[in-house]
Amino acid sequence: MLKEKNALITGCNRGIGKATLEVFASQGANIWAHVRKVTPMFEAYAVDLAKKYGVEIWPIGFDLADHEAIKTGIKEILSRKIPVDILVNNAGIVSENHLFQMTPMEQIRHVMEINYVSPMFLTQLISRSMARKKQGSIVFLSSIAGLDGDPAQLEYSASKAALVGAIKKLSREFAPCGIRVNGVAPGLIETDMGKMMSEEMTRQTLNAVVMKRLGKPEEVANVILFLASGLSSFMTGQIIRVDGGR
Repeated sequence: MLKEKNALITGCNRGIGKATLEVFASQGANIWAHVRKVTPMFEAYAVDLAKKYGVEIWPIGFDLADHEAIKTGIKEILSRKIPVDILVNNAGIVSENHLFQMTPMEQIRHVMEINYVSPMFLTQLISRSMARKKQGSIVFLSSIAGLDGDPAQLEYSASKAALVGAIKKLSREFAPCGIRVNGVAPGLIETDMGKMMSEEMTRQTLNAVVMKRLGKPEEVANVILFLASGLSSFMTGQIIRVDGGR
């Protein structure tokens, strides 16, 4: 589905990002695999995955909290003269669980910076090269928390809701450039981030899920694949829930 396409995926070290990296590689994509810090273990994993599927995987490291590091990382990618056809803004964080009235503003700013501002900056840099080619697909990872306001802390829900607004706006702005912009809103998924929820919140969330189970990272990755591929060629500005039914 992605043969001869080149993708940049953020947050590939674990969870949904890692599952997306594997699914994209299995479908023939060459991938810039972003992690905060490239380790020998991740490099070895990337080499094995690339060999398994006969694709190119280029590990790239930068901290999304550092805009200068983002600029340097994207400059390195673009200097290779390999067009980025697909951008998956997956990386994100969740903060400690506090009531809003007890949440430090520094914590709110940090979550908004990582989950919203930095993906916007990265998208701005990559979309310029996509616009010159008159084609591209951008996928953002939002959350049901951004659509429903629950389950999550205020800053996480707000950051994911901000992505929903950005998807709606950017889909209209980028359409004349041949760039599609869509989003995925996962529910509770079997990831390290999902495990940070309290047992009570997890129980309440699962009670509201029709399928009565957690989702798997690859189940979200398959929807990301659909939105990145030509199968969704007449879709833009959409947010697909992957939540087991709520």
